[in-house]
Amino acid sequence: MAQIINGKETSKKIREQIRLETEKMQKETGIRPGLAVILVGDDPASAIYVRNKKKACDEVGFLSKEFVLPATAKEEDLLALIDQLNADPEIHGILVQLPVPKHMDAKKVIARIDPKKDVDAFSFENVGRIVTGDFDFVPCTPAGIMELLAEYRISPEGKRAVVIGRSNIVGKPMALLLLHQNATVTVCHSRTENLAEICREADILVAAVGKAKFVTEDMVKEGAVVIDVGMNRDENGLCGDVDFAAVEKKASYITPVPGGVGPMTITLLMKNTLTSAQKAGKGE
Repeated sequence: MAQIINGKETSKKIREQIRLETEKMQKETGIRPGLAVILVGDDPASAIYVRNKKKACDEVGFLSKEFVLPATAKEEDLLALIDQLNADPEIHGILVQLPVPKHMDAKKVIARIDPKKDVDAFSFENVGRIVTGDFDFVPCTPAGIMELLAEYRISPEGKRAVVIGRSNIVGKPMALLLLHQNATVTVCHSRTENLAEICREADILVAAVGKAKFVTEDMVKEGAVVIDVGMNRDENGLCGDVDFAAVEKKASYITPVPGGVGPMTITLLMKNTLTSAQKAGKGE
């Protein structure tokens, strides 16, 4: 039976460290980390994410600013707001909640954010830095996964790692981070042949495919570490990309859904914002 990787507990521990560092920085330099979140439109799921981010900011002692633009807003209005926040010394992190309405170009919007304040690490500059290994920020979900592995003393070095999913937000950066820690990495996707066979070779298996219970017991090697990034719904409510009940019996470690990777994502957003504020304090 696998040991459960508890994202809630790990997240709580990291947030407390962030709170203490924030307190110390404010006392010593007068700088309080500030995060600005922009929401365009009234998507209910996005509104919940924004609310959770504000709650996390309050918990760790950050300044939090929210900007809600109507779905009908012009792209130039959004770009002008980003310019304003780029110039605001109180703001160290800028996040535009995706997706933006179809009449806006998401790439253009992300490119407008100052890379030093791009705490989601989606900009071309920050993506390039991740590729070379010289980075300050990493997309929050893969960064959270690496924190979980470290917390449970699971070293990727020398291991076979398989990532299912090649998104720019999770799959690709996840593969790079594992590679930087000396794992041998395979990235699988919808066109991969012999997927089950490849997955069975993994010492560390990361499922980020967005399909409920996609990873079944026969796809998992005995004793593998299984990381479930999925957030889906089935007849019983929230579930991941992994058939948890079946795979738990075979894995050595496994993340549950909910309570695994999920809580880490916003926590790492806080950590990236703190890093940005610290660098700003040093004039970097």
